Amino acid sequence: MTALNLYVSKNFTMPGGFTAGIEGPAVDREGNVYAVNYERQRTIGKVTPDGTASVYLELPDGGVGNGIRIDAQGWMYIADYVRHRIYRVEPGTGQLTVYAESAAMNQPNDIALSRAGQLFASDPDWKTGSGQIWRIDRDGKIVLLERGMGTTNGIEVSPDERTLYVNETKQRTIWAYDLDEAGAIAGKRLLIEFPDFSLDGMRCDIAGNLYVTRHGKGVIAHISPQGEVLREIALGGKNCTNVAFGGPDGKTCYVTVADNGNIEKFRTEIPGRCWALLQQSPLPGSG
Repeated sequence: MTALNLYVSKNFTMPGGFTAGIEGPAVDREGNVYAVNYERQRTIGKVTPDGTASVYLELPDGGVGNGIRIDAQGWMYIADYVRHRIYRVEPGTGQLTVYAESAAMNQPNDIALSRAGQLFASDPDWKTGSGQIWRIDRDGKIVLLERGMGTTNGIEVSPDERTLYVNETKQRTIWAYDLDEAGAIAGKRLLIEFPDFSLDGMRCDIAGNLYVTRHGKGVIAHISPQGEVLREIALGGKNCTNVAFGGPDGKTCYVTVADNGNIEKFRTEIPGRCWALLQQSPLPGSG
């Protein structure tokens, strides 16, 4: 792969195939990409590696999806921000069950996944500009990790699983927390703050660099673990909402773009952490 082929975004799906509520995304072991609100609200869309899209399932009870994660066993987790739920979808059958639910959540928005199977969910309150962080354990128990934050949105676990990253959309900040083996957080510190636009979803590569959607600016900020912006990757649309890694080698980054209603993709030098988890590949510092 030449440098000319790296970090150059192009359309993966046709513009307008998804609604302006497109979010997610997540990639399964076969390379299919899933994102919410294909053709209409409430659906989960499935896009094959060649870019062919279809409706995979529809959420019940008027629910609307947001973040999606897939674990190494193929179970899919979907945050439903309308019904305050996280669903789990059985691999192979597509059977949908409620995994966690709480009226104490403003909304489960974006979700991150640990190697041990714990979920971490951001929980913004857009009206007040505040937010919370939750942990969902493997038995479905919901634990409040922090309240009184800004509008929590993007959330991710570092490849060594010692850091939890959470960003705040309106405040344009990314926070880093120490994360222990039990899933508790401490040592909150500011990683980076931006002067303009806003933030949405984000994911790590296996070297610990963050890929952060700069909603409204139409770029992905590639950020080192020390909080240095390494580059900005220009997109065709402006309102990018989230990212996921896939492809045969984990080096294809898929980006959901709300204003164009589609998914873009670009190639990177380093595989994504979410792809490595899916393949059960060793992660730095995880042993």
